[in-house]
Amino acid sequence: MTAPRPSGPVRLLHPMQGGAPNMRIMATGMLVAMAALFLLATSMKDAHPAWSFVKAFAEAAMVGGLADWFAVTALFRHPLGLPIPHTAIIPRNKDRIGDTLAAFLKTNFLTPSVVARRMRGVDVAGAIGRFLTDPPREEGRLREGASRLIVDILESLDQERLGGMVKSAISSRIKTLQVSPVLGQSLEAAMDENRHVPVLDSIVTWAGRTLDANEDVIRQMVHERAGWVMRLAGIDDRLADSIIDGLRRLTIDMAVDPEHPLRQSAEEGLARLAQNLRTDPETQAKVEEMKNNIVENDAVGDWMDGLWENGRAALLKAARDPDAALAGKFGDALRQLGQTLQEDARLKAAINQFARRALVGIVATYGNGIVALVSETVRSWDARTITGRLEGAVGRDLQYIRINGTLVGGLVGLLIHVAETTL
Repeated sequence: MTAPRPSGPVRLLHPMQGGAPNMRIMATGMLVAMAALFLLATSMKDAHPAWSFVKAFAEAAMVGGLADWFAVTALFRHPLGLPIPHTAIIPRNKDRIGDTLAAFLKTNFLTPSVVARRMRGVDVAGAIGRFLTDPPREEGRLREGASRLIVDILESLDQERLGGMVKSAISSRIKTLQVSPVLGQSLEAAMDENRHVPVLDSIVTWAGRTLDANEDVIRQMVHERAGWVMRLAGIDDRLADSIIDGLRRLTIDMAVDPEHPLRQSAEEGLARLAQNLRTDPETQAKVEEMKNNIVENDAVGDWMDGLWENGRAALLKAARDPDAALAGKFGDALRQLGQTLQEDARLKAAINQFARRALVGIVATYGNGIVALVSETVRSWDARTITGRLEGAVGRDLQYIRINGTLVGGLVGLLIHVAETTL
């Protein structure tokens, strides 16, 4: 069986093991070898005509190798430490490189129109659904690494400071949210669908049970407020019985008669309340004041702190053992959600639209900040830092350029010498 042919651009030399320093030694060693071969061929040129071809190859190889060495070195520093014009190109132009890189990112990646266009063909909901339904097992290392990273980040963050930030963000969001219209619309929608009827039934039932449980209290109240003449004649007991029987009959009538006048009055009051919540400024102001008082209550603050701690603990637990997090009923629920995301076209379209709008919004809001961060970060690097990072990234390929330049130069010199001797 034949080995598959490598894809991609063909190199004159195949890659070798080792980093950029090893390749630099190899390229320099080849240049030194060509110089030694040139000296040897020069001293031996009269011994045999073939040495002239060796001399031509070595001479051209030296020229090609030196030229490429100068070009590669001039990118990062002054050759031999000499301040030759148009050398040390990268250190001298690091600010322009940062600005150009930032402009490239902004033009090609961080423009809302570009992001929106690229996101049109991205099925975010489908990808999430496939992952939840059947998490890829072959990516165990990646998942474990991501889990460790999440754990390290969550544990390294200041709990009190981050918890305070979460609490402050939730409080600010609730305070800026005008709840009155939402409550009014919800109440109207519930009444339109008769979802308020069970609530009224529960209130009537509760009133009847409360009356039965507090019969002695009512009798005592009547007895204390009756005059001594009524108590002497026993009228207070009959009055208490009449009051209790009347209230009990009222609760029974309200429970069995949906058209009872008091129920109708209650529904009219609810309808009026829903209307006021949506349109009446005075009612809305009262509701907003109540909402702010509730948010600023210490008990609510403690509840928010507990909410953050429970959420953080759940995240840590899931991150430490993602397989266990996907097991049991919770895992079944996630898999069901993943299947729904793949099969429900409307839900998939809504989530994809939300993801697209969210990402476009992030880019529109923070794109310029990201671009400025890239530019300022590159500007803050000193010349040695940016030179070392770029040379470390592309140094190996640059040394291949030197090696290939030495060989190509030698071959060209040899061809020219052959052409001169044959003409």
